[in-house]
Amino acid sequence: MQSLSYLITGVVAYLIGSPPTGYLAGRLCGLDIRQHGSGNIGATNVFRVLGRKAGIAVLLLDAFKGAAAVLLAPLLVAAIVSSAASSDSLAVVAALGGILGHNYTCWLGFKGGKGIATSAGVLAALVPAAGAIVLSLWLVVFYFSRYVSLASIAAATALPLATWATTSDRTRLGLTVIVGGLAVWKHRPNIQRLMKGTENRFGRKKPEDKKAGSE
Repeated sequence: MQSLSYLITGVVAYLIGSPPTGYLAGRLCGLDIRQHGSGNIGATNVFRVLGRKAGIAVLLLDAFKGAAAVLLAPLLVAAIVSSAASSDSLAVVAALGGILGHNYTCWLGFKGGKGIATSAGVLAALVPAAGAIVLSLWLVVFYFSRYVSLASIAAATALPLATWATTSDRTRLGLTVIVGGLAVWKHRPNIQRLMKGTENRFGRKKPEDKKAGSE
């Protein structure tokens, strides 16, 4: 029964994280966001293509998905399944499920965003102190570089260390190693462009390039 609880929690959290908010925002404006800008459904591309208001809305909704997965999925499962699993361990499973739901959404052929905003929501619900540290780092790196991708990679890399410094919970530490590693993995094309000096800075006009794949 405990294994079943973990499985159901992961599935419920995945579904909570899966609505492709950037894609839906584009559809509300009469376009497919995947065919514009970088082709990514994340908030940064929504900012670039649809403007500030739409970008902020998608950013907040993506973060909300992450927090909702952590906070709601274990409660829903506990209400319908008798389990010996602790709510704390279920929350960790839900955190990973919510991020995977965004990154590999079933609604778009298991192709989604890079999970930075959704991960931020997860961190706010699960490890808020570490989340605050990496958010501060993200803001500093972004302020000086104007690269969303570089700020995201720096924050993801620092996440396990920030978690280690703020909690003794090994399960949460292990989760943040996975979350940080997944974020860096999703930014592989950005890393290549950063090394080549061809990555796009936030706010700079750029011709539409679906294959660019920026965050």
